[in-house]
Amino acid sequence: MKWLSLTLCITLCSAQDNGSIKSPKDSEDAAYPAMERFIEVLETIRSRHPDVDKVTYDRLVNHALEGMLSSLDPHSSYIHPEMAAAMQENDIIDPFIASLGLTVGLRDTGPFVSAVTSLSQAAKAKLIPDTSILCINGIEVTSIKLPELIKSLTKAPGEITTIIVKSPLEPKPFEVKLTHTVVEQKAITHSELLAEYLTIGYVRLAHFSAISASEIETALDDLEDKGMKSLILDLRGNPGGDLPATVKILGLFLPVTTQVVSVHTRDPKLWENLTTPDKQRRERKYPITILIDRMSASASELTAGCLQDLKRATIIGEVSYGKGSVQNIIPMNNGTALRLTIATYHTPSGRTPHGVGITPDNAIEFTELDRTNFQLSLVKKTLSEEQQKAIATWKDPALTKAIEALTKK
Repeated sequence: MKWLSLTLCITLCSAQDNGSIKSPKDSEDAAYPAMERFIEVLETIRSRHPDVDKVTYDRLVNHALEGMLSSLDPHSSYIHPEMAAAMQENDIIDPFIASLGLTVGLRDTGPFVSAVTSLSQAAKAKLIPDTSILCINGIEVTSIKLPELIKSLTKAPGEITTIIVKSPLEPKPFEVKLTHTVVEQKAITHSELLAEYLTIGYVRLAHFSAISASEIETALDDLEDKGMKSLILDLRGNPGGDLPATVKILGLFLPVTTQVVSVHTRDPKLWENLTTPDKQRRERKYPITILIDRMSASASELTAGCLQDLKRATIIGEVSYGKGSVQNIIPMNNGTALRLTIATYHTPSGRTPHGVGITPDNAIEFTELDRTNFQLSLVKKTLSEEQQKAIATWKDPALTKAIEALTKK
């Protein structure tokens, strides 16, 4: 059985509780009263709720499990039988709609929002997990298949998707209009020497992919050959990605076999320490500044936090997103599955960005205009002449601060 691979998904063996594994605070004696309470509520609902179509055992238990998983953290979720079957049949389809910042799922009543990315278009529209999706662009979708669902929610940047949803917090369905944002395909979107400072290189890494380490190394080689003496690495808006690639990228700036990541599970015996490669083609000892913002997450936080811990880079921007956990897809024997947080990752000092983010050395308060202009600057060639003029007069506060930091060294 194949399952959708997710960002920073690491397979770790489970261990028997031998006394060294941290256990829940309640005792085994608490299990029976808790299950008794659950069954009492379950049977009361089944015997008294007037809508008999909604009180089957399967439906009630599946929705109870959905609530159980979502209560743990924003990244754990219960995968209903309908969604699990769709994932098995279409293992290359990602239910995350990046341009809208939401993850969708399927359950017995149809599609629903299973997760919402902070600060995304979906979040701005106040969509929340467990919201049912009833119509997309005027078409009823309660019996839609997963591939069609993904396709109907996928549009070009700037286009609008109109959906009718039913939130668990609202008595009636309501309409939401969502504008699709830019989703960058290339890992390295910009690589150049700054026009006014020809010894300062600028590289923007949009996400961490399997080949991004080799791409960034090639970009660095080219800039170094042109005279680069210091580097600005822009990780703003970077949602993370491939963990092995992250370690390799860190190996471009740190000595060989430097410990850069540790993965902590419930069992300390299974903790894993990851080190940079044991070979390095070039030494890169020049000053580095890293730009982050509130949407820098996961691997980008790990990169910034590691180089900050080891005094290898100065971090500029705002506190990052705070995604420092590892998820696995765990199939269940009954045709369902769990997306479960199984570990947290930590920087060399032992801290984790999970829930707190990485705090920059030099903090900047970005305005909404700054955020808009930064997004527009990433697609400058596609802008109208008027938009290009507006961008030309805008000064990127993070880039300005980075230049100041590097020119003082």
